[in-house]
Amino acid sequence: MKVARFVLKIVALSLAAAAAVCAVIAYWDGLTDMVGCAKGKLKRTACASEYDDYEE
Repeated sequence: MKVARFVLKIVALSLAAAAAVCAVIAYWDGLTDMVGCAKGKLKRTACASEYDDYEE
């Protein structure tokens, strides 16, 4: 019985890992867009000057 539980835990872990990989592959475009947008926002706020709000 212990061996069967151990095998089922391994199978469940494998299926969970496969599901995570499939989710990353399925949403890859969205993830890269989100990371790119966040990187752009961080870059703008890190290099922002106090006079960026005013038009010349």
